[in-house]
Amino acid sequence: MTSQKLKDARDFLSKYLPFAPAKEQPAFHVTGGIGWINDPNGFSVYQGEYHLFFQYYPYSNRWGPMHWGHVKTRDFIRWERLSVALAPDMPYDKDGCFSGCAIELPDGRQMLMYTGVRQERQENGVVDDFQTQCIAVGDGINYEKIEANPVLTAADLPEGGSPHDFRDPKIWREGETYYMVVGNRPADGSGSILLYESADCFQWRFVSVLAACHNQFGRMWECPDFFPLGGKHVLLTSPQEMTSIGLEFHPGNGTVCLIGEYDELAHHLLRESVQAIDYGLDFYAPQTLETPDGRRVMIAWMQNWETSNCRDETLRFFGQMTVPRELSVRDGRLIQNPVRELEAYRGVKISYRNVMVCGETNLQGIKGRILDMTVTVRPANENTLYRRFRLSVARDGERCTTIRYKPESNTLRVDRTNSGFPHDIVSIREFQVRPRQGEIKLRVVMDRYSVELFVNDGEQAASFVIYTPQEASAISFDADGTVLLDIEKYDLVFDGTERAGQSV
Repeated sequence: MTSQKLKDARDFLSKYLPFAPAKEQPAFHVTGGIGWINDPNGFSVYQGEYHLFFQYYPYSNRWGPMHWGHVKTRDFIRWERLSVALAPDMPYDKDGCFSGCAIELPDGRQMLMYTGVRQERQENGVVDDFQTQCIAVGDGINYEKIEANPVLTAADLPEGGSPHDFRDPKIWREGETYYMVVGNRPADGSGSILLYESADCFQWRFVSVLAACHNQFGRMWECPDFFPLGGKHVLLTSPQEMTSIGLEFHPGNGTVCLIGEYDELAHHLLRESVQAIDYGLDFYAPQTLETPDGRRVMIAWMQNWETSNCRDETLRFFGQMTVPRELSVRDGRLIQNPVRELEAYRGVKISYRNVMVCGETNLQGIKGRILDMTVTVRPANENTLYRRFRLSVARDGERCTTIRYKPESNTLRVDRTNSGFPHDIVSIREFQVRPRQGEIKLRVVMDRYSVELFVNDGEQAASFVIYTPQEASAISFDADGTVLLDIEKYDLVFDGTERAGQSV
């Protein structure tokens, strides 16, 4: 049965979505169409298609009581918008259907597990969230919340676990057993990832603390995901209240990737390395799936909580997802690159080889705002290291976003200060890259309102939202010293225009 709250949300979307022109939306990044979105949820395979749900408030481009929006795709690039899947319409989730996951059951149904939130005023007058884990099952369009909800409550927490910070379940199956990780805040006030198991996906038993923060990397660990990759196990999580650690981690809401060995007897991750997942300003709450051909693909909210009150009020949507990314592990590090399906949307190829740059240079055909471009930079003289290289995109007479590399310090700096965003927010990120004798490879994927940067074949990624007017499409190259450039650039085409491979 469809509740009135869910019906209202669906009716609102149907009525007002036509007033949001396609040209005002990203060309290939997921949004809500209208309204607010944040964390990706339920990123999964169901009946041969990829489904993505997301935290959604359709009525405003500001955060409100969370619903679940819903889209699906066959290629990760072209998405079909479906009806709103969940609304906060039960006593246990009346204040929000928070983040969660999806899985296909043996009987062919799709199960959603999410965090239900209800608020209660305590004797001291403080209003607290109480968070429980809840289930809905359906057919890929419509979902019914089960009578047994909530299926995990404070009674299922280990000693000292907080019922106020108990959220974001992620399920997977191993043989005949289902496992789930969920974030929690233990007695020390930091973050931990709890592991549960089930034989039927409906009744769950606490197993262990898979990993704990101990106040080392932020505090509450949100949105966990745990999976094998490249002979190791990977835990992704999004800590709140991070403090700065060199150029690797920045303060605020961050992301952490832990790579190590999984002790199957103790059900504990033996940590070997820790890194940021994304080094940009706009990336949070990543979630992954495994494709039928064995790839691990990740998507994340391409936004930042610290800047979420700053927006372009002329746009009907707020928030978008990253381009889905294929993951691997190389030399103990997480590697990520755009899904290979993006290449099917490449238009005419424009390429240059061994372009000598000293000072500022513009090249014919190198411009645009919806593109996939790779730039390889190396010293013109192997005995003389250049001092700086700078790539400027989304540029006009007064606005641009710059990517600057200094080989002496092996630092990459992205600056959107002059991108035209009319708010005083953090606009610069600087991070360390691996030394390569002055050579660096930069893949830049741009959509109307974003820049995603992939460094040295995916060794690092950095995501940035920009609100530069679409007419600002110039691209320039600038060197302090002399460099040689190789450039391969494609416009990304989504309107049926011929896609070809032509070089100039």
